[in-house]
Amino acid sequence: MRILIVDDESLARERIIRLIQEQLSDHEIVGEAKNGLEALEKIQLLRPDVVILDIRMPGMDGLEVARHLMALETSPAVIFSTAYDEHAIDAFKVNAIDYLLKPVRVEQLKQALLKATRPNKTQLSSLTKERGDQQHHARTAICTVIRGDLMLIPVEEIYYFKADRKYVTVRCKAGEFLVEEPIKELEDEFSDRFIRVHRGGLVAKQYIRGLEKSAEGLFMIGFFEISEKTEVSRRYLSSVRALLLR
Repeated sequence: MRILIVDDESLARERIIRLIQEQLSDHEIVGEAKNGLEALEKIQLLRPDVVILDIRMPGMDGLEVARHLMALETSPAVIFSTAYDEHAIDAFKVNAIDYLLKPVRVEQLKQALLKATRPNKTQLSSLTKERGDQQHHARTAICTVIRGDLMLIPVEEIYYFKADRKYVTVRCKAGEFLVEEPIKELEDEFSDRFIRVHRGGLVAKQYIRGLEKSAEGLFMIGFFEISEKTEVSRRYLSSVRALLLR
């Protein structure tokens, strides 16, 4: 079994490497990564069978990495490693997600490798909620798949989301991309950074330049950095105005 180890602490990575090399030599370490972005790059490059993935990492944490992996047609099984307390460990058990409790023991590692699976969105969402503040743990990026490879779109570079049937257009600094995510779920996850402007539209608060009225009598949002404008429905007009008056 080909294994990638992801942890921001070098000692934690070294411990797992040593356990596998010395006591589980039928498995192969194909690489290691020290953060979420590096993990996604190496997963696509090295194609491991299993990723041992630390949850608490600065920037993109392990849960976000696992969620991005679900966009791939073929992705590795995931085993989370954690130093969480007993209450949080219960959440892993309830959601049937494989995990290793730090410091990792060889028998625990052996059993986890035997039953490692790919977690699904429901499991990851439930586990995220168990951690507490949902907004605090919102993703740092949205992902889309281009020619079989993941492309990450930093949330801080997104101007707006626009829903159209089953797809959502993401307008960002790099252009426009399609993602398959419900607009309501995006609104819930990023409510601190985006505001609803019509039934199918979310706009990044930081890029709103102002509100204006078109020749047809429609209220439109203008953006910093791009020339496009987005319509604001009357239902959401008061909340947009209140934001601009802050």
